Amino acid sequence: MAAVRHEGTSAEMALRRALRKEGLVGYRVNHRTLPGAPDIAFTRWRVAVFVDGAFWHGHPRKFPETKMSDYWLKKIDRNRRRDRRVSRQLRRMGWQVLRFWDFEVERDPGRAVVRIRNALRRAGSV
Repeated sequence: MAAVRHEGTSAEMALRRALRKEGLVGYRVNHRTLPGAPDIAFTRWRVAVFVDGAFWHGHPRKFPETKMSDYWLKKIDRNRRRDRRVSRQLRRMGWQVLRFWDFEVERDPGRAVVRIRNALRRAGSV
């Protein structure tokens, strides 16, 4: 597990490249002063973006619960609960929270960019 990347994954990098290509810059990466250290944080407009790994965050079709030991079931359940808690905390602080699955971003980063652009518009940026 120590070899598993938690920052700068291929999905995160694809999303950051797509954001730069569309001119959506001015964000912080892994902003540690915020709950959950969002993968991308547009601090001026309070938009937090997370790119969640399908296995580690328990995507229903990507995490085979019936084949997992108790250890893994508990671990992924804790991750899911933490994700919900972090999203709630950020929303209470006035942030918009966007969560994407890694495989969705890798397949089509442009869709994520559209959602992020829309969130920034709602926040009064673009």
